[in-house]
Amino acid sequence: MGNGIQKLIMPKWGLSMTQGKVVEWLVAEGSVVSAGNHLVEVETDKIVGGVESPAAGTLRRQVASPGMELPVGSLLGVLADPTVPEDEIDRFIEAFLPDSSAEEQADDTPQDDFVDVGGRRLRYLKMGESGCPAILLHGFTGNLDNWLFNHATLAQDRSVYALDLPGHGQSSKDVGEGTVPALATMVLAWMDQLELRQAHLIGHSLGGSIALQCALQAAPRVRSCTLLAPAGLGREINAEYLRGIVEAGRRKELKHHLQQLYADPDRVTRQMTDDVLRYKRLDGVPTALGLLRDGLLVNEEQAHVSRDRLTVLEAPALVLWGEQDAIVPAAHSHDLPDHFEVERYADCGHMVQMEMASSVNRRVTDFLARIDALE
Repeated sequence: MGNGIQKLIMPKWGLSMTQGKVVEWLVAEGSVVSAGNHLVEVETDKIVGGVESPAAGTLRRQVASPGMELPVGSLLGVLADPTVPEDEIDRFIEAFLPDSSAEEQADDTPQDDFVDVGGRRLRYLKMGESGCPAILLHGFTGNLDNWLFNHATLAQDRSVYALDLPGHGQSSKDVGEGTVPALATMVLAWMDQLELRQAHLIGHSLGGSIALQCALQAAPRVRSCTLLAPAGLGREINAEYLRGIVEAGRRKELKHHLQQLYADPDRVTRQMTDDVLRYKRLDGVPTALGLLRDGLLVNEEQAHVSRDRLTVLEAPALVLWGEQDAIVPAAHSHDLPDHFEVERYADCGHMVQMEMASSVNRRVTDFLARIDALE
């Protein structure tokens, strides 16, 4: 940008986002910021998230005010060196145009796809083309939108697939036995259908337990495991949450359970709650969630734990966890085998890939690159 002026724009998080609402500025005009600092909170139809600074500098102007609803690509603020004159910043704001039109953005948006796996129709979304592929596996009651802060960034270096697990999103609601081994078998069969001989697996919560099971069940197929607040590393789990998220039928009680996922409960929007309610009312979902819950729990504890098998895990592993996790204890990341890399985030809950998106994206990108370099 000329004369060191940097734009801060409304980001595009996920396929469906066309606009966002400015909630509040987190830093004042004149503040010195670092690249990656959250400068302003934006609410979308999915979540409230922080927009990161694109570079180090001084926040010279807050262009967008709280309450404004703006299209993707709109100017939110301006960063520049203190020596840049005010009238130059005024001219920059006056001349600013969004990077691309809505039509161009629509043309560039990747489309989800479906494939039949053993009689089950599974939805997935692919971004990127090169390198050893990575597969994103979401958690219980989630879907591929759980990766909206991560998918595009991770796909800059490789092809990355996000999958709606059976029983979730727009995939078939047939979950079979509803156990982790059964789900892992379905994921491996889905890989077969897409002719993915080997892949990096990136799993959150239930998806982490499935990723581990895939690596133990079919070692040659899994180049690495990245586990974000995973199930499967210890017995303890918030059974009240698992029961509540399945049984809640009203917005208020469901919102209470969803808020347990985040260190900051204000991240849960009304739209997010309504989306989960609508999903739970789809044909087959109550049965699917009940089977999954029963497959995950035994005597108020996790039914499937792989911890005693970690020493034989061949795939390199990265574990990322929020210390404020109220669903699966972050203590499960302690005392793992030496070949596990572990990082914990202090002000973060269970949804680590959303709450610490920038740090997670950098850490995972570096990890996968190092593993690929060994091949």
